[in-house]
Amino acid sequence: MEIEKSSRFELLPVNHQNWQNREEWFFNRKHTDTYEQWYEGRYKRAEVWQKKVMEQLVSKDIRVKTLLEFGCGTTRFTRWWKEIGIEATGGDISPLMLSQAVHLFEGDLVMADSHYMPFKDHTFDSLAFITTFEYYKDPVKVIREAARVGKYGIALGMMNRNSTKVVRRRVQEIFGANPFYLTATFYTPKKLTKIIEEALQGREYSIEWSCTGLPKWFPVQQWGLPYGDFFGLYVEFKDVK
Repeated sequence: MEIEKSSRFELLPVNHQNWQNREEWFFNRKHTDTYEQWYEGRYKRAEVWQKKVMEQLVSKDIRVKTLLEFGCGTTRFTRWWKEIGIEATGGDISPLMLSQAVHLFEGDLVMADSHYMPFKDHTFDSLAFITTFEYYKDPVKVIREAARVGKYGIALGMMNRNSTKVVRRRVQEIFGANPFYLTATFYTPKKLTKIIEEALQGREYSIEWSCTGLPKWFPVQQWGLPYGDFFGLYVEFKDVK
């Protein structure tokens, strides 16, 4: 007997492809199915330097042994934390991303909204957001949740506003060639620090950041100036033991 195919049985119905009252690329299989391939292609070199920056920042806080990465996607970075001695758990809002993650990652995964993390206070030593914080409508609330669930610190890997690639991306969007950043808010280290200050009023902490994502021909690939396609930032809490 032939069974008639119906859109009712799609993994994610078309009318449910929104989050925060707007359409997002990570709820569209056309984009999520090729996410891993993108990292294995022209983005590979950038990934290497991003991981170097994040390792340098997080490893300085020797208290961090466990970590929750929210917006983990297919667990590209979540898998990597183990290589630097950190036990990671992944969280994401996209069932399409997590449907791939369960086959790629051996650790625990949770589907949830970063604004409402389903964990008790200080469940993990640290929280991490790698190229996902840009998509939050209420970043102050997310930072406060991260500070509640993560005991010792918060790691953020961000697409930098101080980059020529931002202009290129916006031009591409005008011509419908780049749907990945339509809802993204690009930050600089200074702008992100102000958001952190608002979210963490009354807390004692320090902030350290470093930039990478510089042109291949440039004499350095990482520096302490706020320019480059990517920057990593770590918030270390000083008021906990």
